[in-house]
Amino acid sequence: MPTHTMRAVRLHEHGGPEVLRDEEVPIPEPGPGEVLVRVHAVGINPPDWYLRDGMANLPPETRSKFDLPVIPGTDLSGVVEAVAADVDGLSVGDEVFGLLRFPSFDGSTYAEYVAAPASDLARKPAGIDHVHAAGVPMAGLTAWQFLIELGHDHPSPFQAAQHRPVALDADTTVLINGAAGGVGHFALQLAKWKGARVLAVASGAHESFLRELGADRFIDYTKSRPEELVHDVDLVLDTVGGPDSKRFLRTLKRGGSLFPVFFGEFDEEETAKRGVTVTGTQVRSNGTQLAELGRLLDAGTVRVAIDSTFALADARAAHERAARGHIQGKIVLTVA
Repeated sequence: MPTHTMRAVRLHEHGGPEVLRDEEVPIPEPGPGEVLVRVHAVGINPPDWYLRDGMANLPPETRSKFDLPVIPGTDLSGVVEAVAADVDGLSVGDEVFGLLRFPSFDGSTYAEYVAAPASDLARKPAGIDHVHAAGVPMAGLTAWQFLIELGHDHPSPFQAAQHRPVALDADTTVLINGAAGGVGHFALQLAKWKGARVLAVASGAHESFLRELGADRFIDYTKSRPEELVHDVDLVLDTVGGPDSKRFLRTLKRGGSLFPVFFGEFDEEETAKRGVTVTGTQVRSNGTQLAELGRLLDAGTVRVAIDSTFALADARAAHERAARGHIQGKIVLTVA
């Protein structure tokens, strides 16, 4: 077994990237149903900075409970170091990746070791390294649960109705707003895998990247308004969401759907008049779905784009990079 302490990044107060502190803390003990993972890489996601800044952008009733100090992070790729007695199917030395305990904020992946529920993990695809694997879990599962299969029956904190993915095939046109980001670039590839026609909205710097991933049409939102150019689409996946999401209702045909990833403000009268559906969900940890994504990654059907990497101790710089926006793919922390 390793020594009894490890490096981890924690926050003791809320604030900007400067509150992230590189510290020495005890190595966690895996409980029932868990394995201890030696972390090699950590994917960075928006909930990491929501946690850091105290969830100021979330409605109070949807905020998760947590105590300070806290180790942020949900996504990891690494190697199993120890296995609880009741865990089957994973052994010491197995390479794994996963989204841990989401939607709680107890993932604690900004660390050298993590106690991880075995059910949240899947075997890392052999064909990709830890850095690329760590970029997959939250963003890939968000795209999967919105577009392919929900895989759970938990209601969203943002709506009463159960989210239902739309069947995608060669007769479907999908517009993806924020197509170059983590969720967006996976969603584009999954929609193409299903045979759909995909319109990708992003800033101009990402055009060649998105065409390489299979976008049928590219729209630079800095030069034109997608809602003025596009009509009669079947589905909009808006990875940006928020108050501006409703402008995409104009792009839909009757019977179409808008899926905002970060929930927006919508007028029920307007959606009823247009004959469209607005629905979303909240991504949840799911090792079984992650294994399905892993097969697509191994086959090269889906690939992970890495925007940038930072050492774990430089988590602050990684968060500063995230705050600048225009991210292409994923930001990843490397742990050794």
